[in-house]
Amino acid sequence: MNAIIFQTINNFANTSKLLDFVGIFFAEYLLYIIGIAFVVILLIKRTRLMAISIAVSVFLARIVIAEPIKRIFNVTRPNGEPFSFPSGHATIVFAIAMAIYFFNKKWGIVTFIIAILVGISRIFVGIHWPIDILGGAVIGILSGIIVYKFIIKKKNNS
Repeated sequence: MNAIIFQTINNFANTSKLLDFVGIFFAEYLLYIIGIAFVVILLIKRTRLMAISIAVSVFLARIVIAEPIKRIFNVTRPNGEPFSFPSGHATIVFAIAMAIYFFNKKWGIVTFIIAILVGISRIFVGIHWPIDILGGAVIGILSGIIVYKFIIKKKNNS
């Protein structure tokens, strides 16, 4: 099933210059724009707690959870490179989406849509299996929930 979904999505690569451009943009470059947006969110006093939640959620998802799992499972990417599972990009964008969702539902939904597009684009360009994206999404979402429920919410209730 993993290979079938991969082939279905990846077969659209090289069929349209516009689609290739969009896929590559979402797969490789969108995180830079998200990083700039994060700095802006951090600088605005009323959104600073959300920025902290994002930062801690991303750190927990990507560094604490996903990176050791990558080393333990050492799944090969579709393009032959190592360390495919879970997708680091997916862990990051889904952790961001979940953290934002707790502070602003509308922007959280928008960010989840972006996260899904990033995940699909990573399959489209041939650097991740669908299971990598799903694993990263689960880790990112759970990290966002953990940070909000056990750190941010408790701090606000103190």
